[in-house]
Amino acid sequence: MRSCMILFAAVATMLTQSCDDSKSYAELLAEENSSVNRFLADQRVVSELPADNKFITGEDAPYYPLDNEGNLYMQVISIGTGEMAEDNQLIYFRFTRYALSYYASGEEMEGEGNSENPEYGNMAFRYGNYTLSSSSQWGTGIQEPLKYLPIGSEIRLIVKSQWGWTSEISNVQPFLYHIRYYSSQI
Repeated sequence: MRSCMILFAAVATMLTQSCDDSKSYAELLAEENSSVNRFLADQRVVSELPADNKFITGEDAPYYPLDNEGNLYMQVISIGTGEMAEDNQLIYFRFTRYALSYYASGEEMEGEGNSENPEYGNMAFRYGNYTLSSSSQWGTGIQEPLKYLPIGSEIRLIVKSQWGWTSEISNVQPFLYHIRYYSSQI
């Protein structure tokens, strides 16, 4: 009996110690908010979208909040000349994304995506159709700018984890995306 108690105490100690090394979900969310806030502190941010959708554009354009909770911020580099996206329309996109936690810690942000490397091919989603895994895998955040901008637009988009890739939501990692939208493959 004594050996069982010692074994139980040893296992309990190991489990407790391993839990001490990980962060709670609340701590991860606080770090995510901190990373986004540190990045936005170095940017120009306006408090609301323009009523007429006449966005300021360019490399020095402000970041606009796309939701009331601060999960998405968009900077419009250029406004496309295409039509507005329609429900279930196939939208192609090219992107590079950067983990904002690296920015917050002062490290160099290395990008990943299909924007600079044609080998990765085109990525696509069906606008507004989250029942398809081919669309929902990218999260809801990357589709949100198309509510305000036509196809062909180029943006930077801050996406918090809950609006990001479905496979990465539990990582609680915010990203800065550089995205271009297209109506056909390029």
